[in-house]
Amino acid sequence: MNILVTGGAGFIGSHTCVALLEAGHSVIIADNLSNSKRETVMKIMDIADKEVNFYEIDVTDAEAIDIIFRNYKIDGVIHFAGLKAVGESVDKPLEYYYNNIVSTMVLTKACQKYGVNRFVFSSSATVYGDNKVPFVETMDLLPTTNPYGETKAMSERILTDIANANPAFSVSILRYFNPVGAHESGQIGEAPNGIPNNLMPYVTQVAKGKLDKLRVFGNDYPTVDGTGVRDYIHVEDLAEGHVAALENLTEGVHVYNLGTGKGTSVLELVKAFEEANDIEVPYEIVDRRPGDIASCYADASKAKRELGWTAKRDIIAMCRDAWRFEKNFKE
Repeated sequence: MNILVTGGAGFIGSHTCVALLEAGHSVIIADNLSNSKRETVMKIMDIADKEVNFYEIDVTDAEAIDIIFRNYKIDGVIHFAGLKAVGESVDKPLEYYYNNIVSTMVLTKACQKYGVNRFVFSSSATVYGDNKVPFVETMDLLPTTNPYGETKAMSERILTDIANANPAFSVSILRYFNPVGAHESGQIGEAPNGIPNNLMPYVTQVAKGKLDKLRVFGNDYPTVDGTGVRDYIHVEDLAEGHVAALENLTEGVHVYNLGTGKGTSVLELVKAFEEANDIEVPYEIVDRRPGDIASCYADASKAKRELGWTAKRDIIAMCRDAWRFEKNFKE
């Protein structure tokens, strides 16, 4: 299949492009490079030893998206492109609502126009809000803890309504948790522009000496050690989950959690990183971050049952692969 991957030069998108190419699909990438780098596209091709077509565009630009749909017979879309930092969304809500929701609307309108009926959407466990863990797909959504979660929940509703109005339009909504790690080659991984918003790249940059110490946001949550608990999943497992969702897509709307089903606290992750790589990560405890919740981890049994997918790589592998990429990464 010819698959359009929006945000395909980003962390999760790039690994999914590799997985798609290795599964025999063709890839067109649309990315504005706001939080990614052009060199990543070359590395995707190097790893998979296949060509990809790349467009440096903003997915909110309807005319630019229309050009891609005119130029290719697209069989499906995987939509990653979007702003994704919980804390930043609290400070910049308008940017998040515009970018994340308008991009979904522009893409689905193009799909309708050109008869593209396979759509995989990159959602987030953030839509569950402060529900009781483990999160299951049938729960009511409570994304009101932050605007980022709201944009994902609203995009899910838009896609669901479109599918209900157009029975041939098939949607897979993937709610995933905390992707970490890097490709085993060490060529691609998480390399955010500026100070990282996510935990693992912050840890690797501290370990490398680029940042002086890790800030741990709060140690008074009702968790095993007071720090936030998350379901960390290896990005290669996550990429394979997207391919499984695409290839097994049937009519209607299908929602899947992609996670390990196991929660790990911030300090447990730091300890695992130190153990896996024999390196110390200095840290300090600071105030809680607005919009964060205490615990977030998945019930991923539906994905196993319907897609035949499970996360295979453990937290030590995640830490080793993330550090290998960080050591290789050059600004």
